[in-house]
Parts: sequence; structure tokens; C-alpha cells
Amino acid sequence: MARVPLLLALCCCVVAVAALGGANAAAGRKMVGVYELNKGDFSVKVTNWGATITSVVLPDSRGNLADIALGYDTIAEYVNGSNYFGALVGRVANRVANARFVLDGKVYHLYPNDGKNALHGGHRGFSKVIWTVKEYVGGGDSPHITLYYHSFDGEEGFPGALDVYVTYHLSSPYVLSVHMNATSLNKATPVNLAQHTYWNLGGAGSVLHHTVQLFASRYTPVDASLIPTGRVAPVAGTPYDLRSPTTVGAHVRQIYGGKAGVYGYDTNYAVDGEPGAMRKVAVVRDGGSGRAMELWANQPGVQFYTGNFLDHVVGKGGKVYGQYGALCLETQGFPDAVNHPNFPSVIVRPGGVYKHDMVFKFSF
Repeated sequence: MARVPLLLALCCCVVAVAALGGANAAAGRKMVGVYELNKGDFSVKVTNWGATITSVVLPDSRGNLADIALGYDTIAEYVNGSNYFGALVGRVANRVANARFVLDGKVYHLYPNDGKNALHGGHRGFSKVIWTVKEYVGGGDSPHITLYYHSFDGEEGFPGALDVYVTYHLSSPYVLSVHMNATSLNKATPVNLAQHTYWNLGGAGSVLHHTVQLFASRYTPVDASLIPTGRVAPVAGTPYDLRSPTTVGAHVRQIYGGKAGVYGYDTNYAVDGEPGAMRKVAVVRDGGSGRAMELWANQPGVQFYTGNFLDHVVGKGGKVYGQYGALCLETQGFPDAVNHPNFPSVIVRPGGVYKHDMVFKFSF
């Protein structure tokens, strides 16, 4: 299939960017679309609003197709939503304590959108902006879409201008590859991007009966507001030990979820192996459908989240997503690394390039 320019969207709507403010306002209006990547009975839809994965459809062991990614029916719901369904989050994913950090002797103040902390880039992070479609091939041997965003110096309080790209690619049957990179143009800046799809391999219901295996022998304990304490502790002998396949629900009620009465995993794990090298991060299985998902990545950490705060969210087709209705596996740098010198650095110097690769291998 020929490469298709910017305006070929399967389903489009115009968003008034001026109402959103920031750098995109100068562009007046930009087109927001939904773009489908198709390889046989495997399809992925992406919107350039937040570089968001809106659906992932594939068969189960009986050949029945289902969408295994949570989301909404309309772009407007993504614009107004607060769950980060399918989004690419940044400039710094996860939490930054007290919405501040010091870099090269200068204090930077971010937008606090999670109590006193900054979460997933602040009030208007990368999940809440319009990305530019640089290349789109919907079918054929190598379906893919490449999206671009220019983050300006000072956006949400972060220093320096940043050019960011993400490519979603159906690289082989039932394999979704995600390639992220970001170039610091003029100042040192923290960069930590994460892909925030909520997965339910059964297509509906709870994920408490899914089994999960994480290839991580250590994790980063947190305080009451889910900020890392700075320790990197062994999982052995704790409910965080998921090195062997374990049902999601086995220990979920033993883990404080960040709010009184809320339980579940919202935990960063230190992935075993050499950071920067592609290595197996996790395997998830759903016995009912027979679907499995294997995740590989090159980042030092992975945030395992069990949908603790999903509370009667109306999603695609009128489905109601409740607590534990999905799980997230967000490969990443460690949360709040900007405030913990012992954590792997997330700082990118001028001219430096941040690279983050993920591969989702599905089977059934």
C-alpha cells in the first residue's frame, strides 16, 4: 500500500486547538483522526489525540474477535477523560514528588495535578495534545503510523524544547511494536515516556483471574501518596513477588492502592537484566479466552497497575469499566527519578536522544 499523507483518517473530527492553549494554539486548527492498522484478523486503531491506542482486536482460542484495550467511542471522551486510556504519557510519566526537581542547580516547578505531586506530565501532558501524523500505512506487509510532537521550552514547567516521535507498527502477525524517541534540542531535561493502554485479554469483566508473571526480582516501595521512598527492595517474601505466574487477584487486597479503602498494584518493578537491552518484561494470560500477551522492552522499570481507580467508567459500546477491569504494564524509567540520584537517570542532555522500545507479542 502506498504511504498516505496526513489527512487520510478513517474517522476524523476537527478540534479547536486555540481553546487548549499552548504552542498548538498558534496553528489555529488541526485535524484529529482515528487511523487503523490492519494485518489479517489483527487490527489496532490509533488517534493522534495523545498518540493514543484506541483499540486492539484479535481472535481468541475459538476464533472469536474481541477488543482487548479499554477506551471510549468518541474523541471528545478522550479529550475529557482522566484515565489515560491508551495514551502516550510524558514528558515525564508517573509521579514527581511535590511537583518539583533540581537540575544542574536550578529548581523547576511543575504543574501539580495529583494532590501536591505531578502525574504523567502535568495538567496538559503529552496525552492531552494533538500530535502530527508523519507517516501512515494502514495495511500491507508493514502497517504502521508515526506521530510527532514538539514540546516547547517551559511546557508544564519542564526545561528545554523536545522533539518527540512514536511509531506503532504491526511488525509480524499478532505483534505490536512501539518505538519512542525524543531529542533534547537546547537544554538538559528529564524524559520518561510511557504507553498507558489498559489491557483485558478477555475483552470484558474483571482481570482478577488473569495470570501475570513479571521478570523482576526488585521493586521500588512507595509512601502513602505513591511516591518512591528511594529504596529498591527485593520482592521475595512479599505480595509483590510475581516472578512465577500468579493470578492478579491472589494478593491484590494486601496492597495499599494509594487511597483509604483502595487496594491493588500501582507499583514500579525494576526489570531484571541490562537496561537498554531488549528483554522479557512480563507475560499475561487469560484462561477463559486463551489469549496471552508477552511484553519485551528496553527500559529499567515497569509500572504494574490493576485499574484500582476504575469506578463505573462508561466506555466503548456502553461497557461499564469497574475496579480491576483491566491492567496496565507501563515500561518506564523509575518514578520520581529526578529526585532520587540512586535511580537510573532520566536526564537527556542537549542533542541527546531518549529511546524507548516495546514489543507486545499476542497468542491464543
